[in-house]
Amino acid sequence: MTRTTVLAAILIAAAFTGASARTDPQFSADRIKAHVTFLADDLLEGREAGTRGHEIAARYVASQFALLGLKPGGRNGTYFEPVELLESSLTGPKPALTLTRADGTPLILKHGIEVVVQGPIANGPVRLHASLVFVGYGMQEGTLGYDDYRGLDVKGKIAVVLLGSPKGMDSEIGAHLVHEQARVAAEHGATGMILVNTRVSAAAFPWEQRVRVADKPRTTWVDKEGQPFDSHYGLQAYVLIEPKAAGALFAGAPQSLEEVLDEADKTGGRPTGFALKPVVTVAVATKVRRYSSPEVIGIIEGADATLKNEYVALMAHADHIGIKPQGPGDRINNGALDNGAGVATLIEVARAFVTAPEPPRRSILVVANTAEEKGLLGAEYFAHYPTVPIERVTTAIDLDMPMLLYDFTDVVAYGAAHSTLEGVFAKAGAWMNVRLSPDPFPEQAVFVRSDHYAMVEMGVPAVMLATGMANGGEAAWAKFLSTNYHQPSDDLTQPINWQAGAKFAEFNYRAVRELADAATRAQWYSKDYFGDLFAPKASKAARPAAQ
Repeated sequence: MTRTTVLAAILIAAAFTGASARTDPQFSADRIKAHVTFLADDLLEGREAGTRGHEIAARYVASQFALLGLKPGGRNGTYFEPVELLESSLTGPKPALTLTRADGTPLILKHGIEVVVQGPIANGPVRLHASLVFVGYGMQEGTLGYDDYRGLDVKGKIAVVLLGSPKGMDSEIGAHLVHEQARVAAEHGATGMILVNTRVSAAAFPWEQRVRVADKPRTTWVDKEGQPFDSHYGLQAYVLIEPKAAGALFAGAPQSLEEVLDEADKTGGRPTGFALKPVVTVAVATKVRRYSSPEVIGIIEGADATLKNEYVALMAHADHIGIKPQGPGDRINNGALDNGAGVATLIEVARAFVTAPEPPRRSILVVANTAEEKGLLGAEYFAHYPTVPIERVTTAIDLDMPMLLYDFTDVVAYGAAHSTLEGVFAKAGAWMNVRLSPDPFPEQAVFVRSDHYAMVEMGVPAVMLATGMANGGEAAWAKFLSTNYHQPSDDLTQPINWQAGAKFAEFNYRAVRELADAATRAQWYSKDYFGDLFAPKASKAARPAAQ
């Protein structure tokens, strides 16, 4: 081979090598590590929403967006969209609940011992004196034929409701209907609610855990008119009652509490409601504090003349739980994996898109949510007040606590089984020999308990994406949840596999790229409960036949 031929071959090889490198963005373990190292530093004091630490984190994320050239997607040409928050806490005398029996004798149930009493989200005192009506699970759902209020009058009364959903009900649908219990009670005119544990819910959430947070403030987001979103929908009192004390509510009733719980223990068991004999007096007062915390939003503009007006949303919450108020030793909850790792992935995926040779056809909405740890509040606010028209958001992927402690070989997309996102993630995984696994914890209904669900409620097909249980994942998840979750030990002393972080970013990039470049937007499956409930007029896709 002549020198000229050799040189030509080298140049051709270099051209192909360069083309390959440009076609496949590079994902860096070192960059993932650098982002998490900053976000999980003690300087940020646990990144609690509304504190200096979270503000620093938000500004760090915004600076990364700016360095990458993302278009500001927040208010007034900035990357920030302030979320107004309201914290409601107990004030004055300790809440009290007195149950007056049919014979007129009183039974005083103590807050933080036999009951946990929550007052109105807005400040002020409440003294509620009302009779009781047991309403079973307190569910009303026409498409499923459920109406636990049929034949019952709760107007001006307190609804006594079983905590949880019927045995055998789809766990995700059940969790959604549990979230609706307060709204349904309020719509029927109830003035308050008392929640009674089933044996299943009592085992899942021991009473000792309930009373530990009896005096913890509630936080909510505030709408554009300055009104707080009330998850209790105007109920004046919301009470959890200790399982042993709950029996007194049913004294003299057509059924005892034990008989009700026996029925609830049956698969498909649905205890029916009836009026109760006792009368309850609840006294509680609250005060409020208002503050603000920012969402951080960047936009990667699409290249297609038409499709660039649609968006794929990629989200991760940047806040965490701050500093433990007391205790020995380290009290800073650094949140390295929860959710520094998710935010680092967000930034690395954004970098991949802006350095790729071809921009996406659709635009990418990159969102670092706030106040997730306060109850998914930043995501709920953003879903109600998106900075782009909500009908143009084709799908949303939430990255929350990827477990980067092992070389994952599968991922779980919580909620993917409801839409064509299922196929998208399977295809992305096929490129990388990463399998899409089914929900490993269906009984926990993760689908309705993460930031993406606020987008689902707006009709947007959405999922929460996490590393899976294979190849050591099950053990890693179990250890983390039992020892480091929401603890100061979720820090950089953990044996974090930074290469797994780069791998997780690549998987996300491939999935988002598929969604952004597809000719058609993601669709709910036909006859899917959530698609029919939240997007009844949207076009649907046929569900693939089971393999």
